[in-house]
Amino acid sequence: MEKIKMTTPLVEMDGDEMTRILWQYIKDELLLPYIDLNTEYYDLGLEKRNETNDQVTVDSAMATKKYGVAVKCATITPNAARVKEYNLKEMWKSPNGTIRAILDGTVFRAPIVVKGIEPCVKNWKKPITIARHAYGDVYKGSEMKIPGPGKVELVYTDENGNETRELVHNFTSAGIVQGMHNINKSIESFARSCFNYALDTKQDLWFATKDTISKKYDHTFKDIFQEIYDAEYAKKFEAAGIEYFYTLIDDAVARVMKSEGGYIWACKNYDGDVMSDMISSAFGSLAMMTSVLVSPDGYYEYEAAHGTVQRHYYKHLAGEETSTNSVATIFAWTGALRKRGELDGNKELMAFADKLEKATLDTIESGKMTKDLALITTLKDVTVLNSLDFIRAIRQTMEAM
Repeated sequence: MEKIKMTTPLVEMDGDEMTRILWQYIKDELLLPYIDLNTEYYDLGLEKRNETNDQVTVDSAMATKKYGVAVKCATITPNAARVKEYNLKEMWKSPNGTIRAILDGTVFRAPIVVKGIEPCVKNWKKPITIARHAYGDVYKGSEMKIPGPGKVELVYTDENGNETRELVHNFTSAGIVQGMHNINKSIESFARSCFNYALDTKQDLWFATKDTISKKYDHTFKDIFQEIYDAEYAKKFEAAGIEYFYTLIDDAVARVMKSEGGYIWACKNYDGDVMSDMISSAFGSLAMMTSVLVSPDGYYEYEAAHGTVQRHYYKHLAGEETSTNSVATIFAWTGALRKRGELDGNKELMAFADKLEKATLDTIESGKMTKDLALITTLKDVTVLNSLDFIRAIRQTMEAM
């Protein structure tokens, strides 16, 4: 059987711990036998990031700008314990944060829906995609503990040295304070990424903030979205038969619970962080959640929404068998391969991505799955497979198709 050819490379970002093991299994069993895989490889494992002073992360993001499509394995964002464990030079930043900052993208996360894994919310029939703004707010916040009575102000000093002041609070006793920011350019990029993704996927787009309380901060998000929609996207949405609407975040939560799904829900950074976990958990498992970073300039970076599965990795190192769910990592590869095929006009590559996704879901629906899914499935008499055997079962399903 002749392998599928690729004309343009994918940027491949390898990662850490158990997901790094799964990464190699997926390539060996599900990709390399069928595709003449053309990737520009970057090792984003923690040791390599430490060795290169994190330059490898920057290089991988710049390569994504060059080639347009990347696929990323889960990576460790080190804390104090990891600095000691890996003997790091310093506590390196989140690779995802570094890549997002360079690509200026929005993260879209959607659950992978499969028969036998039923959503906790009984009326959810279709996936709900969370679009999370990936810049600023509390993630770039400044915080201070206030020791006792005193005044806290926001001070803006313009280029000429003129000051504008806004009182935050007159403290009469100890307390805490936080300052956070965003920039219009990033909010504009967020809006365009959301509108483009809605058109790409032919889904309605919701956007929600708390502008009734935050009359300047959140209201700016609302205004920028509306201005860009009216000027650039209203006619395109009408032609595509899809809708954009704004609502308050509390109204959005109420609507989401009563909906059937099948739309994109755009959220500010913190809201998106929290709501994507809620959506993934309610649909079944974080290991069944796709994640794609979409830049307004047309760059795409696909990954699983979960972490490096540290506990399973230590079991693996001790020679014990693991049953680690690789579905989201497989779908990161299929998403990237499909997008690469779409951009290159490579229909064979796109068809392969579709086939591999179907084989993965068919394998689960036939009763063969990893332990995490076996614990929550409504299917009877399922077979629990270890990490590698599950991937091999998908290969058998695909070859039988």
